[in-house]
Amino acid sequence: MLRPPEHQVAGHRAAEGQVGPLVDGAGLFYKPLQGDDRGAHEVAFYSSFSSDPRVPPHVRAFFPGFHGTQLLPASDGSGPHPHLVLDDLAAGLRCPSVIDLKIGARTWYPSAPDDYFHKCLKKDRDSTSLALGFRVSGVRIHQGGDAGLWQPDRDAIRRFTAKDVRRTLRQFGSSNPASDSDPPDCAFASMVYGGSNGILAQLLELKAWFEDQTLFHFYSASVLMMYETKVVEAGRAGGGIRVRLVDFAHVMEGNGVIDHNFLGGLCSLIKFISEILTDPDECLAKPKKAQLNFEDGS
Repeated sequence: MLRPPEHQVAGHRAAEGQVGPLVDGAGLFYKPLQGDDRGAHEVAFYSSFSSDPRVPPHVRAFFPGFHGTQLLPASDGSGPHPHLVLDDLAAGLRCPSVIDLKIGARTWYPSAPDDYFHKCLKKDRDSTSLALGFRVSGVRIHQGGDAGLWQPDRDAIRRFTAKDVRRTLRQFGSSNPASDSDPPDCAFASMVYGGSNGILAQLLELKAWFEDQTLFHFYSASVLMMYETKVVEAGRAGGGIRVRLVDFAHVMEGNGVIDHNFLGGLCSLIKFISEILTDPDECLAKPKKAQLNFEDGS
């Protein structure tokens, strides 16, 4: 029983006549291969990466498990279509909060066709990619009780400024993400971002590899961050806090050179998250009266 992934926040969706990814409810994610050479390129990357002895096991854990390809009916009803078969990264999470971050000041790859180069360059300039080294591609944050969830639409996300990105990262660890009148309370920041298994620790582990690895250059890849909202809200250990890398249609050989583009964006993201935990100007789980002393976007 294949169905569109419930927790998808970015990319093409299997809806409204579009070809998009599917999940089977048993832990697998089926990503339709893209046209041109992109699909074949991504398959080649997964095939090589999953068995490359130069990639440490702890680093491979940041990437979706690869289970080959399979011919499946396309979600738009157009007939059989080849799909990548990957681990469903949200498997086991019932109510996850998720954010997708496109990493790198430059998302176009060397030797890209002119039309693709200009399209990517415009997106990089119009978004925060060029200024910050990363941009928000999608976000979905659950709230407790009957508050529902906060999920800005794509048009709103495309207009995000650096101030919006900073606020969104704080909202990701807050109990009041949808509030327009109050600053994010960062009530869950210490659990989500901090600790030995939190997002910051995982990003730092990933950064340590990128500081040395010269095997690959990752263009237009994303960091996916998620956690089980209800577990974190209850203050229980665990919380399903996960950091994963996704989207590898434009990975190039590193040829002995460090991937400074991806590493720079990753360092920028780490700086933003570190400030949420350490900077007194960031609203870190203060009592209600104290929250009023903080600016809502700086």
